[in-house]
Amino acid sequence: MSKLRNALSVCIIGASALLAGVATAGAAPPSAAQELASDLQAIEDLRVRQHDAWKNGDGAAYAAIHTHDADVVTFSGDLLHGHDEIASGMQYFFDTYVGGTELNQVSETIAFPRPDMAIIIRTGCVLWNGETECTDEALSRNTSVALKSDGQWLIRSFQNTRLDPLL
Repeated sequence: MSKLRNALSVCIIGASALLAGVATAGAAPPSAAQELASDLQAIEDLRVRQHDAWKNGDGAAYAAIHTHDADVVTFSGDLLHGHDEIASGMQYFFDTYVGGTELNQVSETIAFPRPDMAIIIRTGCVLWNGETECTDEALSRNTSVALKSDGQWLIRSFQNTRLDPLL
């Protein structure tokens, strides 16, 4: 059910972005829907690469989905800046704390404030020792700012926050 909710969320926001373009620019160019679909697929590919890098405990692969000047605020609040810090910092976390774990996505929303920028908000968790579902205690929400440059999407900023609602 969460994958369906996730797909609907992406489609609704994507459709809203497309309709906003139509409303402000008159008739959308014939390729606008194709470009949106391509951008959504590229962002999904980034998510898959992030998941695979995490699952494989590969700090360099994790860093590779980010711009060279990216900032990553980790689950512990550490700030990693640039490829070298992201690669070495994440490798430390994989080797010391989260090795052998896997990411699980529960929901996702994507908004395009500009054609070359996406704001991605995901809720999910780290799965430990064969878990298949997130526990309430493990849920976190992260926000990514992805930028498109020369036709390629990469993450410029990533912030992760453990869910511990006050309300």
